[in-house]
Amino acid sequence: MLKGKNLIYPTDFTAEQLEDLFCLADRIIARPDQYAHSCSGKILATLFFEPSTRTRLSFEAAMERLGGKVLGFADSASSSATKGESIADTIRMISCYADIAAIRHPAEGAAHVAALHSFIPVINAGDGGHQHPTQTLTDLYTIRAKKGRFHNLTVGLCGDLKYGRTVHSLIHAMCRYESIHFVLISPPELQAPDYVIREIEAASGCSYSVNPDLDSAIRQVDILYMTRVQRERFASQEEYLRLKDSYILDIQKMKNAKEDMVVLHPMPIVNEITGAVDEDSRACYFVQAQYGMYVRMALILRLLGAEEEGGPTICGGRMFEKTCQNPRPNGTIHCQNPKCVSNLDLTLPIRVKDGGKVCEYCDAAIEE
Repeated sequence: MLKGKNLIYPTDFTAEQLEDLFCLADRIIARPDQYAHSCSGKILATLFFEPSTRTRLSFEAAMERLGGKVLGFADSASSSATKGESIADTIRMISCYADIAAIRHPAEGAAHVAALHSFIPVINAGDGGHQHPTQTLTDLYTIRAKKGRFHNLTVGLCGDLKYGRTVHSLIHAMCRYESIHFVLISPPELQAPDYVIREIEAASGCSYSVNPDLDSAIRQVDILYMTRVQRERFASQEEYLRLKDSYILDIQKMKNAKEDMVVLHPMPIVNEITGAVDEDSRACYFVQAQYGMYVRMALILRLLGAEEEGGPTICGGRMFEKTCQNPRPNGTIHCQNPKCVSNLDLTLPIRVKDGGKVCEYCDAAIEE
């Protein structure tokens, strides 16, 4: 059962729970009318402190198609964050009005903070350059539909591997499967963070290689996961302009790829894939986006514990009594990631994660 759980990391669900979720998505696609009233009387809060098109609208479409309602905001300027309200207080208030919440925030670890203080299920819809688990569910569902397996695959990840939260989440999720080889395709300035590399190295069934040349890398991959270079993650416009055209997938490159290769992209596409590639049967990014709505429908149903037969479930009374976190101990522990939520909200404590010297919120190194 997933009822009442949060989804902050892509590995918050077991492989068995993921398969159950994907089977539910299969049934929703086959029989959408059966689920049209499953969330009647329920409310989804979309808390988007950062711009989004596909993720926000797919969440809203998912809840509407399940018969529920949506409230929320599409940018931080529309929220009390502009007045200085903390993430913890925002989610506490939202818990009074909604049954489930999806949060996107530029600070890494923000969704984790929200989950610590929420009285309703919280879904991480993207936290800075850290994680994007619902996109990962979409990616996995598409891989399952197109390749029929999660093992014995060579996965090429191309573009912005440093700030690309979708890349980080996908690696995080796929490290649980056997015989996965990641080909990391990026310029030196946009290489994957150390904590992502450490995770691949620690996974018994996974390996990786670094190949900055897309022309040669494309010949060996079963899946090519393209990403855009993200303007909003760069402190310097000059650096962004220098790197934005590092990789462009075109018809000529596609000629060198396997006949059954699958091209994925979390969207939006800027100029890293030419329009002509859209017509190639191996280009699966538009159906991938459509799958995202159905996967989010299944996720909402499972987290709310809604009945598949179509009837709404009754939420039990919420207990608005959570133990407050202890304050940061005299500033003696610091996260080295300037984009970590703990460095934006100094009331948050820093704790060592899993006994290692990494930040609980963003997985970056910490120092004492």
